[in-house]
Amino acid sequence: MMSNLTDLHPLLGTVVALLILALAALFANYVVKALLVRILNRALSFTVFGRDPELRRHGFIERLANIMPALVVSAGIVLVPNLPAFVVVVVQNVAHAFMILTAAMAISAAFNVVDTIYHRRPEARLKPIKGYIQVVKIAIYVIAALLMIATLIDRSPLILLSGLGAMAAVLILVFQDTLLSLVAGIQISSTDMVRVGDWIEMPGQNADGDVIEIALHTVKVQNFDKTITTVPIRKLVTDPVKNWRGMQETGGRRIKRAIHLDQTSIRFLTSQDLERLTEFGLLESYLKDKQAELAEWNGKLGARARIAANTRRATNIGTFRAYVEAYLRNHPGVHKNMTLLVRQLSPQPDGLPLEVYCFTNTVTWALYEGIQSDIFDHLYSILPEFGLRVFQNPSGRDLQFLSQAGTEASER
Repeated sequence: MMSNLTDLHPLLGTVVALLILALAALFANYVVKALLVRILNRALSFTVFGRDPELRRHGFIERLANIMPALVVSAGIVLVPNLPAFVVVVVQNVAHAFMILTAAMAISAAFNVVDTIYHRRPEARLKPIKGYIQVVKIAIYVIAALLMIATLIDRSPLILLSGLGAMAAVLILVFQDTLLSLVAGIQISSTDMVRVGDWIEMPGQNADGDVIEIALHTVKVQNFDKTITTVPIRKLVTDPVKNWRGMQETGGRRIKRAIHLDQTSIRFLTSQDLERLTEFGLLESYLKDKQAELAEWNGKLGARARIAANTRRATNIGTFRAYVEAYLRNHPGVHKNMTLLVRQLSPQPDGLPLEVYCFTNTVTWALYEGIQSDIFDHLYSILPEFGLRVFQNPSGRDLQFLSQAGTEASER
């Protein structure tokens, strides 16, 4: 019957043969895809991943199955009657080029699967391999492009490769960013500068947040306002980068903040002050030891002890400093095994800074801010108990009070 149709109308026979060839290619694609899915599922059933949909989303099976239709077309095109020879050659070359492209895409998808599986390992965030996989994928696509061009023009790939020597300078110029990024990625990985999950800060790139991806060309940083900053990976080698990993690994985050005291409120403590402050639980042992030390020292002065300037006396700022240190050592949110200091800094025009230097026992941002605020809430509130005042520039209310005081004085 097919021969009769061909004899009656050659064009009709060619069209029918092409339709049959297309249906055969589609059928082969369906059968091979179903067969590959079954084989892959059977193979995965023997692994810890099972039928993991995450491994299927990369399209490895679909791309690999697409090779079969091209094979059917390449083999069957010669059976289509009344086709010119050059058309058969062109179709076969295109089919072969398509198979090369599909194979390259399937290999690329396979590397994506490898990367997905690797990222589930505990050491993946320490040694990401995504950059190296991207380099391999670029090499695969470059080789595939050369083979496709050679197939389409029906020439040996060696002819194209022989011309690459002259194009080396051009290729280096074209792939300059890729080469620089690859070298930077190797440096970052070998020196363990940055890992996925690290909190980094790069003011020059407006990046301040957690590293969520390290790729061949870029590093993605999720800032604390949930925006994403994409930083060229070579910038991590050439630009200043602050990595907060050390803080996170030690388990303590530093508090380094000062209270600016009004220097005119600093004075010696009276006996009444000492008696009252001794009742403070955090100061009881300190003041008893301090008074014993001062009494012993002053007892050696003899008659000169009658002049107060010759004696040693407790001050409100020294006692307050001892109170702050004892308060921090007893605070449940302060790390006891890390540096803890309460120190005076150089006097400033805005008062005498009394700096608190310690570490919290958590690195969580919200908890850290809560602990720091609780500490300074308490310290500011208890300052008047020591006769100390916080320095503050005159505000509108202060000026209003002075103006009213001046008016009342003039009226009197």
